[in-house]
Amino acid sequence: MQKPAANDFPILDQLRSRWSPRAFSSRPVPSESVRSLMEAARWAPSCFNAQPWRFILATRKQKEDFAAALSCLNEWNRGWAATAPLLLIAVARLNFDDGSANRHALYDTGQAMAQLIVQASTLGLFAHQMAGILTERIKQTYRLPEDCEAVCLAAIGYYGDTDSLENSVRKKELARRERKPLSEIVFAGEWKKPASL
Repeated sequence: MQKPAANDFPILDQLRSRWSPRAFSSRPVPSESVRSLMEAARWAPSCFNAQPWRFILATRKQKEDFAAALSCLNEWNRGWAATAPLLLIAVARLNFDDGSANRHALYDTGQAMAQLIVQASTLGLFAHQMAGILTERIKQTYRLPEDCEAVCLAAIGYYGDTDSLENSVRKKELARRERKPLSEIVFAGEWKKPASL
């Protein structure tokens, strides 16, 4: 299934075709594709080039690792994400190497994820990032250092069968994609004064 963006102005095809499905095929993601995703994330910009992002991968082939990652999702997300062939936990290191706080760590980790998602789109893959994660469980399961925080967990893979989804999930899957108009998010001169684009 395809759900291209109804964009008002030209954007890259990879951005236009990107969306976050919940129906995944069990088809494995090739190792070379996983390496490309990680490489795309690695080259994201970051404050002082600190590169605060860290990633934890789990594939369905690694049954114990996959079950551990899956257990770090809330129950609702766990239900549909179990079919994805690849789970990825994004973690932000909140301090610079000198121990001082890096207030841009979450932002920079988000940029790394954005690059990973665009790369996934170029490879014919889909990713669904989830905020519905059990952060304390992630911290304990993976023994995260004190200055590290789980940001999201993403299910990654090829598109699957919409009919395999439970009714309430299928309804979300089939819903139209929507975005706020630019006039509500791009300002000039003062707050809430739309920029003339």
